[in-house]
Amino acid sequence: MDYGQYFIGSEREAAYALFDQLQGESILHDHAVLHIDLMETENEVPVKIKSKCCTLEQLSWNCKQITREVFRLRNMKEVA
Repeated sequence: MDYGQYFIGSEREAAYALFDQLQGESILHDHAVLHIDLMETENEVPVKIKSKCCTLEQLSWNCKQITREVFRLRNMKEVA
C-alpha cells in the first residue's frame, strides 16, 4: 500500500543522487514490509526504477532527508 509520494519534477540527476543517499538495502527481501521506490513517469505511466528495503528508523531518516533536499532544491531555484 502506498502512503506517501515526493515529486522532484523533471530533475532526474537530482532524484537519482538523492535516492543514492537514502538508507536501506537495495536487495529486496520477502519479509521486508517497508520500502522506498524511485519512480519515473514515462508516457504518463509510473515506472519503478530502484527500490530500497528500510527499517522504520531508516524510513523516518529517509523522509526527513527527502523533505530537506526537496525544500533546498525548490528554494535554490527561486533564488537563482
